[in-house]
Amino acid sequence: MKINLGKTELIHFVGIGGIGMSGLALIMNGLGFKVQGSDISLNKNIDRLNEKKIKIFLNHNKNNIKNSTILVISSAIKKNNPELKLAKKLNLPIYTRGEMLGHIVSLMRNIVVTGSHGKTTTTSLISSIFSEAKLDPTIINGGVLNSFGNSARLGKSNWCIIESDESDGSFLKIPFTYSIITNIDAEHLDFYKSLKNLKKNFCNFLEKTPSVGKAFICIDDKNNLEIIKYSKNKNFYTYGLDKEANFQIIKIVQKIKYSQFDLRIKLPGNNTTITKIKIPLLGLHNIKNAASAVAVAFSIGISSKVIKEGLSNFKGVQRRFNYLFEHNKAIFFDDYAHHPTEISNVLEGVKKVYKKKEIICIFQPHRISRVKNLKFEFSKCFKNADTVLLCPIYKASETIKLGFSYNSFAKLIIKNSNVKLIHVENEKQLRKFLKQTAYGEKIYIGMGAGSISNWMRGLDNSI
Repeated sequence: MKINLGKTELIHFVGIGGIGMSGLALIMNGLGFKVQGSDISLNKNIDRLNEKKIKIFLNHNKNNIKNSTILVISSAIKKNNPELKLAKKLNLPIYTRGEMLGHIVSLMRNIVVTGSHGKTTTTSLISSIFSEAKLDPTIINGGVLNSFGNSARLGKSNWCIIESDESDGSFLKIPFTYSIITNIDAEHLDFYKSLKNLKKNFCNFLEKTPSVGKAFICIDDKNNLEIIKYSKNKNFYTYGLDKEANFQIIKIVQKIKYSQFDLRIKLPGNNTTITKIKIPLLGLHNIKNAASAVAVAFSIGISSKVIKEGLSNFKGVQRRFNYLFEHNKAIFFDDYAHHPTEISNVLEGVKKVYKKKEIICIFQPHRISRVKNLKFEFSKCFKNADTVLLCPIYKASETIKLGFSYNSFAKLIIKNSNVKLIHVENEKQLRKFLKQTAYGEKIYIGMGAGSISNWMRGLDNSI
């Protein structure tokens, strides 16, 4: 007699349209669980769920959960949500996405990628290597991989590659065999309250490294250096530009179409160099992301040849410096960068290879709280741009006050980044401005985690 554990449950996802929630729902559906969900509007994630015939409610209503036995909630769901309120009244089991993800992958060999920046790209690079090695992993990512047009994929092996969300502490609930910590930055402090608490949580994460696994940590990051200094669990390897790194990046070449580097490997009883590793990505930050992917793959025994092929064949991730179109010789790109470190990294990479182009950053700040907390960091991160087109803040349901005038924020960017700045009030005004100015040796990069991607993609037929 075959026993299907949990397969009689009806699992309802509140906020199923999010990239992380939809990915988990897809994986659970593929494993045979009965899943459904609700959200406030249609998007591409929901389109992908509809393709799998997953039931979706386009509202939040208590009637949506009348037959549900378990609730999974995203971090964006408020306490007054009618589905959540009824589930509590009915004493239904309620799990966060991170908790449910931890339960689902608990029996797999997990490679968990965490950190403030670079998680999605790093997860995708590892996935590309594993796919090249025919290891057929399950993939749960925070972005849509161009190679298979989705953020999640159920594999047939017991390997699972997971982007782990640190924004609400749930990354501590996912068991892992191998892990990567890319960096630690002053992000999600609305949850952690201080950088000290954030670092403490990452230290707790590192302590969970099992004896049969390994953690990989970028030592070019000062906060990463701090947590390994205080960690009692020394079961980790380091990577980066630093000469002390176990996996040291050397001989860097950066071109428009690709980046290339060698990786000098210094491990007990194993000193070697993998030469001419090529990735179709720009920027030093992506070279570091690729180095971590190589480090994991090398450590589990994947050959250098397969690793290099997996990386050179990488198809990219949606919203990570994606080429959109060309208009009157001006080139348009779309990028998810919404934190000062991410913006600075992307612009530095672009400036390095597009030396003679004028760089125009179309920036839509994401969340009032982020702009408020990182005002000065934002003001300094556009130094490699020539012009900033500053759009209104995408509030993401936040109602708090900014605490200073938006005009003063703009002036601070002009001063500290030494750029020209133009206020853009809305999408219509952006189109009008670009109709008049988009020509010649210019690169336009839309940046932000809100609606700016749709704005950028809508420009092709409207300017």
